[in-house]
Amino acid sequence: MKNITIIMSMVIGLMTLNSANAQSKNSMDQFEIQVDGLGCPFCAYGLEKKFKEFKGIKKVAIDIETGDFSFLYPAEKALEMQTVLKQVEKAGYTPNIAVITRADGSVETNAVVKDAMATSNLTTTDIYVYGKCGMCKARIEKAVNNMNGVANAAWDVKTKQLTVSFDSEITSLSNVEKAVTAVGHDTKNEKASTATYDNLPACCLYKRDLK
Repeated sequence: MKNITIIMSMVIGLMTLNSANAQSKNSMDQFEIQVDGLGCPFCAYGLEKKFKEFKGIKKVAIDIETGDFSFLYPAEKALEMQTVLKQVEKAGYTPNIAVITRADGSVETNAVVKDAMATSNLTTTDIYVYGKCGMCKARIEKAVNNMNGVANAAWDVKTKQLTVSFDSEITSLSNVEKAVTAVGHDTKNEKASTATYDNLPACCLYKRDLK
């Protein structure tokens, strides 16, 4: 009887261990990347095909209008942020904000964490910025939020208003507008170069007012 109890304990122990191992192998990390440059279904296909080089990738989803790209990947392979960003670039596109939610609940992002700025120096204002879609939003906000002296910038797709808070002792409204036009988006006061505008994805080609 004692031997049977020992054997049963060993069997239960092995079953528990195998279950834990199986669960570990089935654990998936979630990847979410905002991609600039996706203009059509063919673009999405090219991006997905490039990522199929990562064996074990699952649940690939791409929203062409917003540029949102997501997928699951086995946690045991510990796919790194830089590897993912480089793969997007190899596919011919530009990665913007990326977030990885690991199977253990930890979160990684490539978003720049800004140092605290003196609120007394912050100026908040709205600028009309031409654009059309969620991909435009990501591009505009990235260009301005990456500026030294900018605390926060958010562009509204419907109103075309860019609300920006910046340290007036570090940068200026003029510099903000130049940063926007540098990535292809006109404002009321500044215009992007024709070459930069023409390089925007088809879905981002807003109607220009060049008067």
